[in-house]
Amino acid sequence: MAHSLVTMVKPVPASLFVLRDSGAEMRWEGMAGQGYHTPTDRFFVRNHTYTPIIDAATWRLRVHGEGLRQAAGYSYDDLLAMPSRTIDAAIECAGNGRRFYETQQGEPAPGTPWGLGAVGVARWRGVPLRDLLKASGIRREAVDVLAQGLDAPFEHYGRVRRPLPADKAMDDVLVAYEMNGEPLPHDHGFPVRLVVPGWAGIASIKWLGDIEVLTRPIFTPWNTEFYRDVTELPVKSAFELPWDATLPAGLPLVLHGRSWSGHGRVVRVEVSVDGGATWRTAEHHGHHLVRAWLPWHVEWAPSRPGRHVLMARATDETGATQPMEAPWHPQGYGFGAVVRHPVQVVLG
Repeated sequence: MAHSLVTMVKPVPASLFVLRDSGAEMRWEGMAGQGYHTPTDRFFVRNHTYTPIIDAATWRLRVHGEGLRQAAGYSYDDLLAMPSRTIDAAIECAGNGRRFYETQQGEPAPGTPWGLGAVGVARWRGVPLRDLLKASGIRREAVDVLAQGLDAPFEHYGRVRRPLPADKAMDDVLVAYEMNGEPLPHDHGFPVRLVVPGWAGIASIKWLGDIEVLTRPIFTPWNTEFYRDVTELPVKSAFELPWDATLPAGLPLVLHGRSWSGHGRVVRVEVSVDGGATWRTAEHHGHHLVRAWLPWHVEWAPSRPGRHVLMARATDETGATQPMEAPWHPQGYGFGAVVRHPVQVVLG
């Protein structure tokens, strides 16, 4: 009988995060033994400035612009009273995996050196954005939908704001007020945030306060100077293991991990326990969602003590497969190559 690594590796450290300059990165070993969703207290945090504390009783969402027939305003209670939708969706920082540009490819990229923990899947509940836009009479001529947060201005660039194409806004975007069955925590956008499935996390504006619909393309620092041409994110995989985990030799183990893609459903995951010399298909059961992730597992009985390199590569329904090397990005976005995860196998 194979043993799960939930019980075979060292306990999860008291801290569930790796602290970064601009937030906190989830430790993947903290997902071992968890259910499908990332627990809220383990979900990564990324802010441009600092977390605002907003009073839901006085908060208002303004919906306006030339692309609408009429403007509207919504209170928190207004949104709670509207028909809701619940979705399971991943949110991932565009810079997730950035440090591997340097450590694996020898080409350092500027910015926060995230590992693979700037991603999480939650159950989000809220009002479909299209319902708000339809209620205000979105015009056929609408091109871009500009969402703006209520956090403090970032340097001289102003408040964080990022446009979405009108067709994406009318598709699967959620104006969310609940995360994993509870009101949004302040760090994750209370009272209301956008959830934009499949797109880089910068599109999922937190502390939402303003939605403007325009009949022309709109440009802000967050789609020109930062995050230019960053929309859907690539296929990725991660092991539910500490970095440089210590594993026992001579015992059958079960390696667990998760794979996800901004393009669509993950359909296959392959795992190598010998640095890519050989590959075998991982097993998966249960949830198989388009904009979330696929949990998987594979058995391994390491017989040789010493350093081993684990690798996982996923393929999504569009045919996109993780490459062995990622094209370098000047801002360190979109690292999607197979990550080389080192472990130490020891006797006894």
